[in-house]
Amino acid sequence: MSLLPRTAEEFSSADYWERFFRKRGEKAFEWYGDYNSLCGVLHKYIKPRDKVLVVGCGNSELSEQLYDVGYHQLTNIDISETVVSHMNQRNAERRPDLTFQQLDATQTGFESGSFQAALDKGTLDAMASEEDGALAGRMLGEVGRVLAVGGRYVCVTLAQEHIIKLAVEHFAQGWAVRIHCLRGQQKEESDSSFALPLFVLVCTKFRQAPPFAVLELCQGEDGAPTRLASVPELLSAVKERQAYNLMLHKLRGGTDASSTPSLTLCHAATGRPRYTLTVQDSLPSAKLPRSNFFAIFIVPQGRESDWLYGSAEGRTQLASSAKFRRLVIVAMHRDQEYEDMQAVQSELSPMVMELAPPGMPANQQVPFLSVGGDLGWREVIGRGVSALTGEYSVEDVRGEDGHLYRRLIFMNNSQLVQSESRLLSAATASAHKKKNKKKSKPSVAEAPALTGVKDRIVDRGFLCCTHHEVMVAGLAMLGMDAVNNKDHPVSVLLVGLGGGGLPQFVHDFVPCARVEVVELDPAVLEVAQTWFGFQTDERLNVTLADGLEHIKTLESEGGHSFDVIMFDVDSKDTTLGMSCPPPAFVETSLLKKVYSLLTPRGLFMLNLVCRDSALRKSVLERVQAVFPCVFSRGIEGEVNEVLLCCRSSGEGHKPHTIPQTLQQTARDLQKTLRASTQTAPCVPQIDITAMLSDLKVI
Repeated sequence: MSLLPRTAEEFSSADYWERFFRKRGEKAFEWYGDYNSLCGVLHKYIKPRDKVLVVGCGNSELSEQLYDVGYHQLTNIDISETVVSHMNQRNAERRPDLTFQQLDATQTGFESGSFQAALDKGTLDAMASEEDGALAGRMLGEVGRVLAVGGRYVCVTLAQEHIIKLAVEHFAQGWAVRIHCLRGQQKEESDSSFALPLFVLVCTKFRQAPPFAVLELCQGEDGAPTRLASVPELLSAVKERQAYNLMLHKLRGGTDASSTPSLTLCHAATGRPRYTLTVQDSLPSAKLPRSNFFAIFIVPQGRESDWLYGSAEGRTQLASSAKFRRLVIVAMHRDQEYEDMQAVQSELSPMVMELAPPGMPANQQVPFLSVGGDLGWREVIGRGVSALTGEYSVEDVRGEDGHLYRRLIFMNNSQLVQSESRLLSAATASAHKKKNKKKSKPSVAEAPALTGVKDRIVDRGFLCCTHHEVMVAGLAMLGMDAVNNKDHPVSVLLVGLGGGGLPQFVHDFVPCARVEVVELDPAVLEVAQTWFGFQTDERLNVTLADGLEHIKTLESEGGHSFDVIMFDVDSKDTTLGMSCPPPAFVETSLLKKVYSLLTPRGLFMLNLVCRDSALRKSVLERVQAVFPCVFSRGIEGEVNEVLLCCRSSGEGHKPHTIPQTLQQTARDLQKTLRASTQTAPCVPQIDITAMLSDLKVI
């Protein structure tokens, strides 16, 4: 039998309350918290000597408990004749000075300024849904009238958005407004069991309105107040606390591997993001040590974009490896200072313990896990704003292998590394040049020591992205006669510049190759040249244009042909199941134009990132309809795959196996790239054979 309101209208109706109290009888209605949960904040703002008007008292025991601890000037009013009669009878002998009156809270008849405090526990919430808030507005006006200067309206509320907005806007001018967020009740079988936290709204009446709004939010009954600049900011902060408590309510109800809620912890003083926490539960079928309830994993600075930490699949794998029932993955934010691991643990401990799974023993030790035991390292070396993509950050970080890497991150998708290059110290690069002059065997670069940003240079011989390595290796499908033909050098059209690592590598190590890059965003070109060592010359140039329109223009003009056309461009529409390329780049009409721009020996290379299996199938069917021979190379641990599409099948029919000569051609291409080391500034570090070993015919 349900005793709580079914609708907001019923909740606020006088008839409902009359029927409710008749049915409920002696049992106190304490679903907004009892005296023990509210006394701390009530004693803070209401003194025993104050004359207090208790608005909508109901049959709550709160007034009785306040009376028993010394509050003897309480005037209780309620709209229900039943409850008033009952409460007067209940207290006639034991509390003779505790009075209850049947009055309308919107017109009490009391003298103006006759009370030092007004206490409201749920009455505002009950009245706010009647007459589109007009009834509650009249009640607030009456409360303001009967309060003396310096008097306080203390309201216990669930702070539904329309209700707290009504109250705050009513008192924002001429009053100080402060809101305390109290912990939600956790008693499973209690009427006070709510997912939402309780809020206590405290409005203090000024004699003269201050020149600015006084709006504050406090966490808990004793939390330091945080000043907010506007009513919308205060309401937003309240909403964030409600969302957090809803999440806690769900997490305490059980574990769910399919749900990965996250929250951001902000610096109390500045409001700027400091930590992002993601909760990852293990699968119910996972075999875990009995004592492994809960652990915290600290992601090294600069590594939050790594697949293992920045993707849902990666975090699932991380939780599986950690073997805890619940793992909280913590990422640190850029532009924040962190002293050391111990300091981070101390700062996080009070908050993260609230996220523990149900059933964990009270004395359970909760370990903090990390990679290498330190916080990692990140240095933001550049910032800017793209007119097309918004704010971006260029950052140097230390990778898991100990090497330094430079990354381009767009802030609208900060979990994605847009471009990445490995770094060398200037001294290491100089040593490589000397070795090259002596014709010694190229060696893998050693991890550089931490130097100043001016002493770090991009290693142009190292491709961080495996799909870029596959694209370079795919040049072997042209045949070595084409690659080594200096009279007719390989011509490449690349759509999508990024940091410039791929076109720079082809320029540096493929003999006499001519590379044309099409890039839509001028800011990306500036970043590539300023921070990623990208350099143009007569064999490497960039056209700032829309890649789609540029291809259409080249095809319509005629007279243009390329040995290789590469698409490495991402989609800005995150709602699609395909993040690379944008759908327009794989429409049949455009694919036909690409086909026509290729030389007879030509090759089309496409970086495809598609999570939607039906959409992927559609893309492959369109590509196969245009190109007679299509190979696919998947990227281990990633969604990426590279499609290598030949203009000619070579044998006059679609092959069903990988050409037997490809491995030998791959080895020959490897030798050619290494031979170019004598003129290139770095050593090419790529295994062509390995990149072509897992090709599949589509």
